[in-house]
Amino acid sequence: MTPTLAALLCFLPGTLPKPTIRAEPSSAIPWGTPVTIWCQGSLEAREYRLLKNEGDLWTWVTRKPLEPGDKADFSTTYMTDDSAGRYHCRYLSPTGWSELSDPLELVVTGFHGKPSLSALPSPVVTSGGNVTLQCASWLGFDRFVLMKEGERQPSSTLDSQRAPSGQFQALFPVGPVTPSPRGTFRCYGYYSRSPHMWSYPSGPLELLVSGEGPSLLTQEGPVVTSGQSLTLQCRSDVGYDRFALSKDGARDLLQLLGRQPQAGLSGADFALGPVRPSLGGRYTCYGGHSLSSEWSAPSDPLDILVADPGPPPTGPGSTAGESQGPLSGGFSPSVSEMPGERWDSRGSEAGGGGLGCSWQRERAGAQVGEEQPGAVRSVAGPAPPLCGPQFPQV
Repeated sequence: MTPTLAALLCFLPGTLPKPTIRAEPSSAIPWGTPVTIWCQGSLEAREYRLLKNEGDLWTWVTRKPLEPGDKADFSTTYMTDDSAGRYHCRYLSPTGWSELSDPLELVVTGFHGKPSLSALPSPVVTSGGNVTLQCASWLGFDRFVLMKEGERQPSSTLDSQRAPSGQFQALFPVGPVTPSPRGTFRCYGYYSRSPHMWSYPSGPLELLVSGEGPSLLTQEGPVVTSGQSLTLQCRSDVGYDRFALSKDGARDLLQLLGRQPQAGLSGADFALGPVRPSLGGRYTCYGGHSLSSEWSAPSDPLDILVADPGPPPTGPGSTAGESQGPLSGGFSPSVSEMPGERWDSRGSEAGGGGLGCSWQRERAGAQVGEEQPGAVRSVAGPAPPLCGPQFPQV
């Protein structure tokens, strides 16, 4: 090779390592906000060039390197659709121009209504497990994009599909999920005719990674009697700062701020007060963080049974009126029997987790519901609230 040819080859594009290109704070920038594109190359670089590819047309701008000389920044204070597009960069060294960088797709957001983002089946995922994130919209977007908070580039881009509901959607598989760092995701939609003009972002969706849920226990034991105090303790070795208690059939969660009863543990004590039959049932608890609306995996269930203490004896040594009533989980109320009469309660579920009961009374020796002279008619209907030991009006 002659010296002249060698000198020419040194100045041909592509003979130097290509630089890297990135956008800060992200490659998806809301309309009207600032963005900076960085090009990083060699310490020998004399200048950097940012190039925008618009089909067959290339436009560019040149910058001198910043100290120590291996990078340059290209900033705009007001992002618009004119600024969006595909960018490359390169640098000039004493031996010539570098290769072009990989492309940077810079997009502007806020052009269309935001889609929704949800986790299937739940945003609470076991460590190492998988979850599907559903991005959906009634707008006919051609593609959907999933982005994870803290990352400059999209996590995934998928073509939209028509859901059975009629919405347009994309299903993004995510996993295996690890405990740290936890992920907060958003998604966008766009039309293929304008791929650098995206919708507003969906609301944030945080994935909570759980190994085991907290523990739920009680010092009083699972079998309690009416009038006894009852406290359920939710404990976890995760630093949760709030806890929730749930009862099967109830619509609302009872929430408390967390505390640290001892080093390495967080927890909350749910004082349920004097025991009454309606407190019987199955309970679970959850832990959560104050900056998130999501909860951990549930604790193992804890069944609380309310025992029927029966009426007191009527006299010394008397066993009249003694009750061997069943344990109650809130469905078999505690009721005293009167001499010559029998009371029968039949528990049944009612809407919203409440109780409805059917009550009957009869004289001794009579068949239930039998019409007899002087007998009190059988009465069926709603019981008093929570089926307490009250007699129906006849």
